[in-house]
Order: sequence, then structure tokens, then C-alpha cells
Amino acid sequence: MNGSLTFLSVAPEIALAAAVVLLLLVEVTFKPRAWAWAVVAGAGLAAGTALSAWQWVAHRGADTGTFWNGMIAVDGFAALAGLLVFPLAGLGLMSAWRLAASQGRRGAEFIALVLLAAAGAHLMAAAADFIMLFIGLEVFSLSLYVLAGFTRERVDADEASLKYFLLGAFASAVFLYGVALVFAATGSTTFYGDGGIADYLAGTVIFRPGVLLAGLALLLVGLAFKVSAAPFHVWAPDVYQGAPGGVTGFLAAAAKVAGFAALARVLTAVLGARADDWVPAVAVLAAASVVVGTLLAIVQDDVKRLLAYSSVAHAGFILTALVAGRGGVGDMWFYLATYAVQVLGAFTVAAAVSGDRAGRSPLAHWAGLGRRAPWLAAAMTLMLLAMAGIPLTAGFAGKVAVFRAAIDAGYLWLVIVAVLATVAGLFFYLRVIVAMYLASPEEGASLPASPAVGWGARFVLAVAAAATLVFGIAPWPLLEVLRDALPL
Repeated sequence: MNGSLTFLSVAPEIALAAAVVLLLLVEVTFKPRAWAWAVVAGAGLAAGTALSAWQWVAHRGADTGTFWNGMIAVDGFAALAGLLVFPLAGLGLMSAWRLAASQGRRGAEFIALVLLAAAGAHLMAAAADFIMLFIGLEVFSLSLYVLAGFTRERVDADEASLKYFLLGAFASAVFLYGVALVFAATGSTTFYGDGGIADYLAGTVIFRPGVLLAGLALLLVGLAFKVSAAPFHVWAPDVYQGAPGGVTGFLAAAAKVAGFAALARVLTAVLGARADDWVPAVAVLAAASVVVGTLLAIVQDDVKRLLAYSSVAHAGFILTALVAGRGGVGDMWFYLATYAVQVLGAFTVAAAVSGDRAGRSPLAHWAGLGRRAPWLAAAMTLMLLAMAGIPLTAGFAGKVAVFRAAIDAGYLWLVIVAVLATVAGLFFYLRVIVAMYLASPEEGASLPASPAVGWGARFVLAVAAAATLVFGIAPWPLLEVLRDALPL
């Protein structure tokens, strides 16, 4: 352990913060064109990714080191989060680039919010203290609240932003109260080291654990909201539907990555000694999420709402890996990384079909897309098949991995529930595919002959398709690396 104040431990956040400041200074001073925004944002994200790669090479498989008086963790877990979050933010910006450019000078603010969200997400994964975790959570969440209603053109976008803010603030308060109760039970907010929570719980028998259990429950509720796990998912459908199409993909993917990164560290590394208390609760959350998300997705007529309820089900699938404790963390990361790319690709297609600024994406808009834009329909088909868990896609490999982890942990009943939900989920995924290839546009419907797709969106779809196929056909190298290099 190391309590020094080295800036290298927070170098990715410094790179992103510098990019935000430079971006806004350049915009105010020189009023440049959008290409200058791309240079500054790209440099910041590239620097964050490179620094995360350096941390990965230096610390993967090693014990967690803490810096800044135990507030920041540097290990393979935090490095992997950066290797996922920062490229994901870059892809999100490419997907939303036309939306950002259409905002005029406010486009720089849009890009700055995406960079701040990425920094907050990585800080959540690298936090080694509940105080720092809360700071990262608020930086991340506040950025997304604003992005959800950034265009200020539609009532449903404003409603989505306000609803996200109000419910998110409530969830943050619940999380903070949980931190207070854990502090009351253990006398610390620090995760590691002498006097840290993990060390205290490993060496102390708590005869009256009520306060600790209540705090643990509130922590789980607060973080379950962030990952849209049932029954704390009520914000997701309205926010995903109301937010501008161009930003929804990043919002959906980043929320999953940040929330699960924090959840995995807190549960497996910090509260691992109390696994017998939280594992059953996580198993119930997982089962509820896959069932509720699947059943509600079946009845949706809007593709964005369908994908929102699908994300609830996928939150359940990811939680399935965590019932295995530390042994399921590598499988969780594989599923999380591949799903994040898939959902970003799916929402990129939705933005192209219904418009970057549009909120709703009715199923009628997708009728005949296979004839109007064959390659766009093919990309969406691949994303949907991967989410459904069809073999030779990364979605199938991810489901097999998390199911194996749960079975090894003795939760066969949870796997059976998840498999049944997977089979039922084929209905709503195939429903969209049938609309694209077999349905005809309704008479009088004014649909574009071929949806306009920018260069950034094309690149995002190419990356998403390649990752989905590569890690579906040969997932083992990445799975082995993740399982061996993330001991927390």
C-alpha cells in the first residue's frame, strides 16, 4: 500500500480535465470550427487511454495500491475501466457528432460534458474510499443529467432530464446514507489498508450487524439504480426515449460501465467478507431484472423503450456473474464490455433511423429499413442477435461466461431463470428484425428513402460489428486475460 500523493495515480482524470478546460478556452477565445473540438477531445481521450494502458501493463495481476491517503486505487481493475470508458466516450462522440455540431457554439459544452462523464466514470472505478466514489458518481451523473436534455427543443427531452435528475438525486441520497451506516458500523470510509473496511470486516466479528446490513442494503439500492436493475429501473425507459437520439447510446453504455465497476469493487473487494449477506440479495436482483426487463420489453412499440427494458434484463445478466464474488469479476467485465459496444451500436442506428435530435423511435419508422438502407439494417440485426445471445456473437459468449460463473457458485436456479428469459427475449429482438425486412411502411408515412448517416456513426457501427463478431468467434483470449488479471 502507498499513501503518497503522486499525480500519476490520477493521470487519466487530469488528462480529461485538461482537455475540458482547453476545449472551452479555445471555443471562447478563437471560436473554431468543429474539427478543432475533435482534435482537443480526441487528444484528451487518447491520453486517458494511453495512461490507462500504462497502468494496466504496470499493475495488472498485482495487489491494489492506494494513493492520495487511501482515496485512489491503482490496479488492473481501474486500468481496465479506463481502457473501456475512454474509447467508449470517443465512440459515443463519433456517434453524436452531428448532434454536437448542430448545436453551434454549445457543441463545445456538449463535448465537455461527455469528457467529464468519462472522467467521473473512471473515478468511480478507481475510487478506494466511499467519499471519492461519491464524488466520481456525482461528476458522472450530473453530466448525464444535462446531456439527456441538452437540445432543449422537446418537452419529452426536458422531462427525461428532470426525471433523471430527481430520481438520480434520490438514489445518490440513498447511497450516501448507506455510506454513513457503513461508517457507523466499521469506523472507516476507506476500502483498503490498515483500518480500512475490508481489513476490519476480515478480522472482526460483528455481533450486532444490523447497522452494517442496513448500510449494505442502501449501497446496493443506490448503485442498482445507476445500472437500471429492477425494481430500480423506472427512470430508464423514459430517459432513453426522451433523450436526443445521438446521445442515448453513450448514456446507456456509460451508465452500465460506471455503475457495475463501482458495484463490483464495493461488493467483492470491500465487502467480500460479508458475501453471505449480499450474494443472495444480488441473486434476487438479477432474477427480478431479467424477468421484468424481458416481460416489459415484449409489449413495447418504440424501439428506444424496447432497448431500455432490454438494458434492464442485461443488468440482470451482468449481476448473475457477481453472485460468484471475485471469481465472476472477469466474466462480468467481458459481458459488460461487449454489451456496451452493442448497445452503443444499436442506439447509433436508432439515431440514424429516427433522427439525432428525435426522442421517440416508433417501430413503424423501421418498416422496410432492409430495403431503404441494407447495411444499416444489417448492423442493427447483428447488434440485436448479439443481445439475444445467438451463437458466434459476443453476446452468446458473454452469457455462457456469466452462467458458468453462477453455476460454479451454486446458483443453478438463477441460471435457469436467465436462460428462460433469454429464450423469451428472442421475441422482441426478432420483432424489430421482422419489421426491418418483412414489413412495408404504412401508407402515407414520410420516411426517408435512405437515412442519413455521418462518418462518425459509420465508424462506430464498423467497430461494434467487428468487436461483436471477433469476440463471439474467439472470446477465450480476452476472457482468460480478464479472469487472471483482476484479483481486486
